Amino acid sequence: MGGVRVVGVVLVRDEDVYVERAIRNVADVCDRIHVVDHVSRDRTGEIVRALARELDHLDVRRSRDAAASHELLGEYVGTPTWALGVDGDELFDPAGLARLAAELRAGTYDAAFKLKAHVLNCDELDEERGIAGGWLAPPSRPITKLFNLGALDSWTGSPERLHGGTPVFREGYAWDPALDLAATTTWEDDPLRCLHLCFLRRSSLDSPGDAGSRKNLTETHAFRRGAVATLTRALRRPRRLSPAAAKVAEKGTTWKHEWYTRGPRVEVDAQPFLGAPARVGA
Repeated sequence: MGGVRVVGVVLVRDEDVYVERAIRNVADVCDRIHVVDHVSRDRTGEIVRALARELDHLDVRRSRDAAASHELLGEYVGTPTWALGVDGDELFDPAGLARLAAELRAGTYDAAFKLKAHVLNCDELDEERGIAGGWLAPPSRPITKLFNLGALDSWTGSPERLHGGTPVFREGYAWDPALDLAATTTWEDDPLRCLHLCFLRRSSLDSPGDAGSRKNLTETHAFRRGAVATLTRALRRPRRLSPAAAKVAEKGTTWKHEWYTRGPRVEVDAQPFLGAPARVGA
């Protein structure tokens, strides 16, 4: 395919509550979607395989190695391709993404390596009322992952898609700063805005008490295996906590609460993110 491409890359593990909607919300704007099921135990694998039978631009593989999700992007590095990282608890606004994709294909953001945007870190999603509640980024930490792979000569060594490693940049590009759409838009008109369902139950295997406390792959080291990983963990020095993080630890809460609950709690219209009802995940 000529011109600028948008490629989605999805890494999931036990995400059967929202994964279908997360993928459907990006499906229309992506030229290709790569899904890596990181050995899910719930219905996630069944759901994404059913979606792959329906969507001919979606491929699915199951892997114990989360780095496989980044290695899939190797063929796109150095080409006019934008890679959109999607998690199973991230619902993007399809209409907003359509506007953004048109701008990406027109070259509007070619000078940037990565884009950030408004995010609502949700502790509530009331589909009947069409309301989502939680904490906005900014001032909370943003989580959107949209990268210009044409800015690179190579990108190796990332433990999972679009997370660090050793990117080799072409002249004029660098890892930071990101182009933050939140600086020039509002929540209502940000085309990359996202509902981050980080404080909600994401798997049918989760108990109600698991909401908001599930660890990411990088926290569990589930993506790192073998003697090298074992030695690395054994030699790692204890991390010195910031004063804010220390207070979080004293209260028995998690780093997610430290980073994702800054500022006032707000409610927003969730209808643009909900779209058609899920079909294969019901």
